[in-house]
Amino acid sequence: MNRYIKSFLHRGLVFSGFGPIVAGIVYFCISLSLSDFSLTGGQTLLAIISTYILAFVHAGASVFNQIDEWPLAKSIFWHFASLYLAYVLCYLVNTWIPFEWGAVGIFTAVFAGIYFVVWLVVFLSIKSTEKQLNKKLNKT
Repeated sequence: MNRYIKSFLHRGLVFSGFGPIVAGIVYFCISLSLSDFSLTGGQTLLAIISTYILAFVHAGASVFNQIDEWPLAKSIFWHFASLYLAYVLCYLVNTWIPFEWGAVGIFTAVFAGIYFVVWLVVFLSIKSTEKQLNKKLNKT
């Protein structure tokens, strides 16, 4: 089996359990703010399964950034696309956003904006660290 697929599956399995924990925390916070908040068993099960899958994909998708043979643009595209698809489907299935083009468009814009800001911050941080390490190596 391809080492990248193995890595994707391993990372997904290691971190996927955090998804349902996050769903539980979100629902707990909502219950504190809404006095008549309740969930059915089906809604709870759907949230657990969908956030498990979401966390699995989220953790596994980091492998796309480590495929050396791919150009940076291709890595970013597949990382973004896999995360976006997992998030939008999870939000729609759980009715956390309505299935309306306007709502999905706003979600997409916010997701893309946050994704690229986070990506840029991480990229610049790595470049800065790389530059500092190169300076230290060149001094010795």
